Amino acid sequence: MQETAEQYKQRLFSYVDANEALRSQAAAPKKLARLIRGIPRRRLMKPPAPGKWSIGEILAHLAECELVIGYRIRKILEESGTPIQAFDQDKWASAGNYAARDPRESLELFAALRKANLSLVKSLKPAQWKQFGLHAERGAEDIAKIVHLDAGHDINHIKQIERILGRAPK
Repeated sequence: MQETAEQYKQRLFSYVDANEALRSQAAAPKKLARLIRGIPRRRLMKPPAPGKWSIGEILAHLAECELVIGYRIRKILEESGTPIQAFDQDKWASAGNYAARDPRESLELFAALRKANLSLVKSLKPAQWKQFGLHAERGAEDIAKIVHLDAGHDINHIKQIERILGRAPK
């Protein structure tokens, strides 16, 4: 059974304390780089099972999600209460040809976008953290919640990559 939007949020929140979200986000690009260091491209591009994303596809997904997060935060800062569109990650993966993207280039893009987004959110005034958007599937989400969810999203995919590589912590 597929999890609900609320179950998804709670799972992501469980991966990292809200007070550690920015630190976790800042560490994610380097953690990902360490995970894939020395791994041949062929292995990075091999799906672990039929219908499952390869490490390369996960990295492309993270880069595009970071682009989306940055846009959403900027729209919320422009106008609190703005609608936030959901997107179908599998359609984006197909349309964006994630299966053919260079994993290391995807990681570089993710790192650059993350750096820009962290620079922005670290500059926010306390009241701006409470500005919110209305997500089509998850309801009202303020910037603090978006940052927390994004940190959990990173950890979710880092764990996924660790499992694919056989490095999942016991």
